[in-house]
Amino acid sequence: MNYQTDKIRNFCIIAHIDHGKSTLADRMLQLTKTVEDRKMKEQLLDAMDLERERGITIKLQPVSMEYQDHLLNLIDTPGHVDFGYEVSRSLAAVETAILLIDATQGIQAQTLANLYLALEQDLYIIPVINKIDLPAADIEGSQEEIIKLLGCDKEDIILASGKTGQGVEEILNRVITKGAQPESSQANTNRALIFDSNYDKYKGVVTYVRVVDGSFSKGDEISLAISKSESEILDIGVFKPQYSPTGKLSTGMIGYIVTGFKEVSQTKVGDTITLSSQANDCKALPGYKEVKPMVFAGIFPKEGDDWQSLIEAVEKLKLNDASLTYETEHSEALGFGLRCGFLGLLHLEIFQERLRREYGLDIIVTIPSVAYRVISTNLEENIIRTPQKMPRPDQINSIEEPWVTLDIITPQTYIGSIMQLTQEKRGEYKNTEYINTGDKHTARAILHYNLPLSSILTDYYDKIKSVSSGYASINYEYLGYREADVVKMDILVAEEPIESLALMVYRDEAFSQGKEIVKILRDSLPKQMFVVKLQAAVGGKIVAAERLSAMRKDVTAKLYGGDVSRKRKLLDKQKQGKKKMMKAGKGSVDIPPETFVKILKR
Repeated sequence: MNYQTDKIRNFCIIAHIDHGKSTLADRMLQLTKTVEDRKMKEQLLDAMDLERERGITIKLQPVSMEYQDHLLNLIDTPGHVDFGYEVSRSLAAVETAILLIDATQGIQAQTLANLYLALEQDLYIIPVINKIDLPAADIEGSQEEIIKLLGCDKEDIILASGKTGQGVEEILNRVITKGAQPESSQANTNRALIFDSNYDKYKGVVTYVRVVDGSFSKGDEISLAISKSESEILDIGVFKPQYSPTGKLSTGMIGYIVTGFKEVSQTKVGDTITLSSQANDCKALPGYKEVKPMVFAGIFPKEGDDWQSLIEAVEKLKLNDASLTYETEHSEALGFGLRCGFLGLLHLEIFQERLRREYGLDIIVTIPSVAYRVISTNLEENIIRTPQKMPRPDQINSIEEPWVTLDIITPQTYIGSIMQLTQEKRGEYKNTEYINTGDKHTARAILHYNLPLSSILTDYYDKIKSVSSGYASINYEYLGYREADVVKMDILVAEEPIESLALMVYRDEAFSQGKEIVKILRDSLPKQMFVVKLQAAVGGKIVAAERLSAMRKDVTAKLYGGDVSRKRKLLDKQKQGKKKMMKAGKGSVDIPPETFVKILKR
């Protein structure tokens, strides 16, 4: 497979979650006969079981198609806000973007966010309205929104259906005729950008690359510009969508390189591959900006013996998930674990599910929190990612929390209830833009807010969907730090603080949050042989409390009659025994993982 750059087109599909990207990609694979009909299945590019179950794309997935004597390299991207980093890396590897809009939903928050990313990269945009075959499709309304957004003509918008295959041929023809061809920077060195990577148990580290200059062949000695690691190309090829060896990749092509690296740490997304003979002359490609994790949670193995397995599993997942960050952490209650940084709660949920399924690990996840900036009394600044590391109140001068800019796209009917909910979550209203000014049922607006990141962490997304009957969508971006009146809340079980349940709360919400958590503990903890006190404390002061009643054995069951004093004697003996047990010590109360999950999702 050898193509000149004028016969190569690299493109990706960007859209909001569930707008039909993967289904449209299926029709492209069928039309170009990349996949035989007998091997075809729905959402073919969604390789993970999790993706297929949830009907969402989590990982970017490249595929090469041959069509009308051209090589078309498609990258299918995720749509959820938590996987925006996957999208940004895909956009850096292509020249054209298909902007996909669901005819029944119109432009959504993540559509806008991904479009702005594509415009930043100066990509050629092809607007496509999908799902036009559905009875609820509002084609004219969607066209009006796109024209207002892009300033294009009505004729520029392609009408398509991923289900029936309508418009797919027109899209591919537009990619060939109007899409930009890849250009070489004319550097004298051979360079390829690593935009993703994977760990294969048989092949070792497999890098997904876009060749920018020159070419690479099987057997070439290679070097990485940033990590300085050196190896040999053991295999090289394109995605069909499985690995398809070609022996060579030339300028403009997208494919994979089996590096021979066995250590996961030797490769990094954004690094530049060059030939070993040119290592000294090679100028590294710009790569990607470092992503900032938004949410932090402790991940601990349920069994201490699994600590090494956890480290190895997370290292391999990190290779496949460039936005994940982690560092080792030790907890007195849970032993050794990792403090991991995520882009959002869905990212955390998918991560723990992958650890369980792909690596068979049983884990405990602590309550997620944001990273606070703490200014101590001697004016020293520290970023605190876990409540356990929060200094004593007398050592703190002020605490700052991260804020985000939030865009909410909603039908006009729901503006009032969404504004009320966002203000309850401490949101600061900025302004409203109208993107479709039809009647009250079709008119839609974008609400712009600033609000604390911690407000989005728990149930904000679910509540937005609830108050808008599922029609509203959100997108947020990091804004900066602002001062906050927050305190550390300790949760005590049997008068012992449970490290993994400690959390940061707003001072004025301490009572209500504490009450909620101790109630969950009361309802979900297994009963013990003695009464267990459940308490929430702020700075040594108890703000909420519940009691878990003792398990009671029926000591009178063996009696078959006689005087009542015999029964009383046995009950008194039991009472004395329980008092003795309380004096001797509380014992350890084992908190099941389901309880952590309930508190997480409260």
